[in-house]
Amino acid sequence: MFTLRELCRLLSVLAGMAPALSFAQPSGLPDKPVRIIVPNAAAGPNDLVGRVIGPKLSETLGQNVIVENRPSANGVIGSEYVARAAADGTVLAVGNSGTHAVNATLYAKLPYDPVRDFVPVSTVGFSGLALLVNAASPARSVKELIATAKGRPDRFNIGVTFVGSTNHLAAELFKSMAGIDVQVVPFKTSPALITGVSGNESQAIIEFIPPVLPLVRSGALRALGVTSDRRSANMPDVPTLAEAGLPGFEASAWNGLAAPAKTPRAIVTQLNREVHAIVAIPAVKRRLRELDADARAGTSESFRDLLVADIAKWKRVVERANIERR
Repeated sequence: MFTLRELCRLLSVLAGMAPALSFAQPSGLPDKPVRIIVPNAAAGPNDLVGRVIGPKLSETLGQNVIVENRPSANGVIGSEYVARAAADGTVLAVGNSGTHAVNATLYAKLPYDPVRDFVPVSTVGFSGLALLVNAASPARSVKELIATAKGRPDRFNIGVTFVGSTNHLAAELFKSMAGIDVQVVPFKTSPALITGVSGNESQAIIEFIPPVLPLVRSGALRALGVTSDRRSANMPDVPTLAEAGLPGFEASAWNGLAAPAKTPRAIVTQLNREVHAIVAIPAVKRRLRELDADARAGTSESFRDLLVADIAKWKRVVERANIERR
């Protein structure tokens, strides 16, 4: 029998061990390595998100977690691989707005259904894009840029990366909501896109923030607005496009973990809980911020709602812009 003092001391020790004990709890997943499939090339945003989450997930599950790249055009091959994998929680995808929302609108015969063939686990991060002009542009606000485009539409174009990219669709959405009829010009790479606006080959561009941030900070490019629903933590003085005169405008790129359909609910719940804990770690938040990603975990249900809503939104944009399906 313990004395009251000994019992209190024991309870104190156990309470201090709680975080370590929680890591030691048996996982509901099969006892084998967990693979996180990144359907894109190494060193890209989706790959980096996978490599931020992977090691921490290995710690919390007590299982080896391997991040594996299966790159292809628009992430189709890697996403299809996960959709056809065993539904036991040991093969996961870094799903993103391109592979799961945009692809559903661009491909006439996509080999996987982003809604039917996956169960969302949790979102991880949300990233905005920036609407930018070069330093010599007279436009110092979104409203001034729209006025310029309306005044000389034949001498105004918006540069984006390849046709069907997130920034291409964001540009088409911007055109529609701003009421401007200008050309959208696709460039093959991000460096070519940036060179295009720097040399006034394009009068504006829409691009992800990390590659243009040094140029914005140096004054070589001017950011007029960001496409997300929140301001970028790396450019807090730049308004959202909704704030800058286009109420309701929102075009975010997001990342999250998804599992094959029919993965047991208990496993999805466990993985969701682990992602929530990982995304809340200050070091993880800082790393995601370096990628200009706003760390946001959510429920499986909210992730599915986001996916369904984005598919519907981008489908309308694709149809209105007459973008040819593949």
